[in-house]
Amino acid sequence: MLRFGKCDESNETVKGQGASDDWSGLVIMARKEKLFATADAAVADIPDGASVLLGGFGGAGFPNNLIQALARRGVRNLKIISNNCGTGDGEAGILFKNRQIRSVVAAFPGSSAKYFQEQYDAGEIELELVPQGILCERIRAFGAGIPAFYSPVGVGTEVARDKEERVIRGKRYILEYALGADYAFVRADRADHLGNLVYRKTTRNFNPIMATAGKTTLVEVEYLVPTGSLDPEIIVTPSIFVDRVVVAKGLRYA
Repeated sequence: MLRFGKCDESNETVKGQGASDDWSGLVIMARKEKLFATADAAVADIPDGASVLLGGFGGAGFPNNLIQALARRGVRNLKIISNNCGTGDGEAGILFKNRQIRSVVAAFPGSSAKYFQEQYDAGEIELELVPQGILCERIRAFGAGIPAFYSPVGVGTEVARDKEERVIRGKRYILEYALGADYAFVRADRADHLGNLVYRKTTRNFNPIMATAGKTTLVEVEYLVPTGSLDPEIIVTPSIFVDRVVVAKGLRYA
């Protein structure tokens, strides 16, 4: 005899009981609801001091609606991991403008990141500057369950300061640690109700790897489509990595 009941820890309900020679339809699982009505609702539980991955590159693929919602929430002392540090009031810029960020990990702070520049010059923000390829790989490694890796990038430069160095097969390498966060903000073109994601052209950029590296991944999409309507061959981010989805019209600042 098989019995299935409610699992309180996962907030999921499994219905059905008994055994049968025909296993079809034996277990019907009620999925955890991932769709949120607004971006503000999706970020409502993010606390002060949280670390947040922000997708996007060169003005494309930024989850600007989620970022704006986080700005409205007013949380402080955030750690942000992003390719850049905002474009004026756009992208992460609004969070710097509001002085909500205490530290940032970035590859290219950017000449248009005026609020970051002002606070960094005043010694009010910590910056970890990371080569762009290494930033990608550190995030990807976290999502893949790899705690650290050796890389030749930056050996003998400021990048290597205070990092372990080893010689492997006659070549110098430095140790880089995987990089994840409490939350990941991602922009995709479309999602189904399970949270499977498809991206549009260059808006893909950092988003797929960041989706795997957040303890809780929030996604804003242009379109929500029925489950089963996406061709499995074009799904880039499987639903297992996605926790929250909100439909929001794309915002651009660059």
